[in-house]
Amino acid sequence: MSSIAITGTGLFTPPQSISNEELVASFNAYVDAENEKNRDRIARGEIKALDRSSAEFIVNASGIRSRYVMDREGILDPRVMAPRIAERPVDAHSLQCEMALAATGEALEQAGLESGDLDAVIVACSNMQRAYPAVAVEVQAALSAKSGGFAFDMNVACSSATFGINVAHDLVAGGSARRVLVVSPEICTGHLNFRDRESHFIFGDACTAVIVESLDSKEDRRPREAYEILGTRLSTRYSNAIRNNFGFLNRAAPERRDDADKLFVQQGRKVFKEVSPLVADLIAGHLDSLSIQPERVRRMWLHQANATMNQWIARKLLGRDATAEEAPSVLEDYANTSSCGSIITFHKHRQGLVEGDIGLICSFGAGYSIGSVVVRKVR
Repeated sequence: MSSIAITGTGLFTPPQSISNEELVASFNAYVDAENEKNRDRIARGEIKALDRSSAEFIVNASGIRSRYVMDREGILDPRVMAPRIAERPVDAHSLQCEMALAATGEALEQAGLESGDLDAVIVACSNMQRAYPAVAVEVQAALSAKSGGFAFDMNVACSSATFGINVAHDLVAGGSARRVLVVSPEICTGHLNFRDRESHFIFGDACTAVIVESLDSKEDRRPREAYEILGTRLSTRYSNAIRNNFGFLNRAAPERRDDADKLFVQQGRKVFKEVSPLVADLIAGHLDSLSIQPERVRRMWLHQANATMNQWIARKLLGRDATAEEAPSVLEDYANTSSCGSIITFHKHRQGLVEGDIGLICSFGAGYSIGSVVVRKVR
C-alpha cells in the first residue's frame, strides 16, 4: 500500500492586527466607564468594581503579544467590543469560503496540484458561520474540485484540524479518496467576549489548509516536501470547562438573556490542570505504540493556546525543557487561533528538517479533545 502523507500546507493571515497595548486601552476604557456608571452601587457593596487589565498581565498569562483579526475597528471600540463583519448576499462567497480559498491556493501550489485534483474537502473548525449548506460544499464548488467528489463540515473545537487530518488519512487509506483537503477558517474573535478580563486577549483569526494524499513513487515525480503520516491518535473526555452555548435553540428560550454564556467561556486554571497531563499521556502512549522514543521527535508542533501549557507538556515528554527549535511557538504574533494553531506552527516552522526526521502535530481543547499526528519527512 502506498504511504499517506501531508504534501502541502497553506495559511491565510488577516491583514489587520491588534497589539496587547491597543487591546488593553480599549478594555480599560470600557472598565472605567462601567465603574463610573455603577459608582454608587459599588460604594454600597452591591457589586464589585471591574478590574483593569495590562499588556504585561496578558504576556505573563499566555505568552501572547498581538493577534491578527478580520476587523479591528469594532473590537477596539469600547462601545462595541466585537468584530463588525457585514452579511453578504447569498450568491456571494461566504467569508469562511473566501478565507479557505486563500489558504488552499498556497497549499495546492506547495503540493504541485490543481484544485481539480482534489477528491474531497473537509472544513474543520470551531465555529461555522451557518448551519447549512455546509461551508465545505461551498468551498468545493468554488474550487471546482473533482466532479463526483464530496465535502463536509466537522467541528471538534481546537482539535478540529488534527481530527480532520485523521479523517482524511482514513478516507485515503480506505480508498474513498486519493487527495483530501482539510481547511480550517477560524474567525475566533466572533465568539470571544472582549469584556471578560480573563479571556479578552486569547483569540485571533486565521485559516490553514492541509493536503493529505496517497504517495505513489511510480507515478509521482513532483519535487516537493512530503511528510508521511506514521500514525494518528484521537481522544475525547467530556468537560464543560471550555464551552460556548450559542445555538439555534437559544431563540426557543427567549427569557434567557445571559449573552456572555453564548460566547467563549473557560475555567482557565481547571483546564490547565486537567488537560496538560491528558495531552502528555496521550502523546507518550501514541509514540510508544509506534516504537518511537520522545527524544527521537525532532519537532513538536503543539496547539497554540498557552505558552506555559506547551512548555509543561514538552518538559513532561522530554524530561527537560524543550528548546525553541524543538517546540516552536507562534503565540506572540497570532495568539490562539483554535484549530489553526498547531498547523500554523507546522507551516511556518519545519525548516531544517531532513529526510527521516520525525515530528509531532498535536492539538487539544474543548471537549476535552486531543488529536495527535506523528509524521516523518520522506523528501
